[in-house]
Amino acid sequence: MKRSSFLFCLWLLSVFPVTSMAMAETLSVVSWGDTYEKAQNATIFKPFSISSGVTVNVVKYSGSIDGLVKRAESGGWDVIDMTEDQAIRACEQGLLIRLNPEEIIIPYRNTDIEEDFMPGSFRDCSIAHSVYSSVVAFDERAFKGEKPEQIADFFDLKRFPGKRAIRRDPSDILEWAMIAEGIPIRQVYDLLSTERGMRVAFARLETIRDQIVWWDKPQEAAKLLAEGKVSMAAGFNDGFFDLANEKNMPITIIWDAQIMDYAVWAIPASSKNIELGKQFIGFATTIDRMAELAEHIPYGPSRMSAFGRVGRHWKSQVQMREHLPNSSSNYKRALRRQSYWYTRTSALRHRRFNSWLRNRK
Repeated sequence: MKRSSFLFCLWLLSVFPVTSMAMAETLSVVSWGDTYEKAQNATIFKPFSISSGVTVNVVKYSGSIDGLVKRAESGGWDVIDMTEDQAIRACEQGLLIRLNPEEIIIPYRNTDIEEDFMPGSFRDCSIAHSVYSSVVAFDERAFKGEKPEQIADFFDLKRFPGKRAIRRDPSDILEWAMIAEGIPIRQVYDLLSTERGMRVAFARLETIRDQIVWWDKPQEAAKLLAEGKVSMAAGFNDGFFDLANEKNMPITIIWDAQIMDYAVWAIPASSKNIELGKQFIGFATTIDRMAELAEHIPYGPSRMSAFGRVGRHWKSQVQMREHLPNSSSNYKRALRRQSYWYTRTSALRHRRFNSWLRNRK
């Protein structure tokens, strides 16, 4: 047993009596399904069951707050894997309990947990466990000579012709349009909060309107690229990694202006197993669990101490650290998604985006 798992077991027994675990033998953990859930099952859910004796019942959901409202209480949900912005909204609506990291996180040696975790990992009702990102990727076969290198190349149809796969949503693409226009990364959200900024972003997006292939489900971005229906695609980094690593396709990720975000653990207010849920989060955020998860999927650990433990991919044996969003080489020109901004501007952004979709110039 690895050191952090051993420490967890000692901590578990010292803080929570064995009898309390016996009263709640099943923990309902809500995740996203597919390969992500399979990776969590191998690296977190099964090890937790083995070390605690608690059965983990995994439930799949869409990630929406509507799903939380409609299903959490009736489904007996205890712990939820959420995007940070959705967790913030749910917290503000009283749908999640408030968490004290000092009571949940197992420290690594003498490192202060605030220093060990990436900035902004602790919110009122959530704790970040993984770093993922929205990126642009391209098919190397589509460009025989010069290859795209920057986010501006995604909007340059003259130098890099071909269809672009984009999510049918204002998320990410507006930020990229601003950066492609030459706006410094640190100013993107401030300018997008103004009418002028919105006009600049949509004007840039308009330049590629006729070459856009819209997608709605995350797996569709990589699929469109793999099938040759687009030359470049905007999507999540794990899907493009799978094409290059699992299917050995000539797909390259452009890390320039990647939009980083956190996946977080939260506990619904309706949970009947709150203390057990906290124990689970404590286990899931140990450095060994985080590092092993990153060896299954290209999501970076939110703990710096865990990042150094990440080794090779469990199947292909490729070194995983260089494929993680928060590696030093990929992090240089990253944009950290401002989750609070997203929650405050959601209605406005969608209204403007839907209007743009309907009204061609």
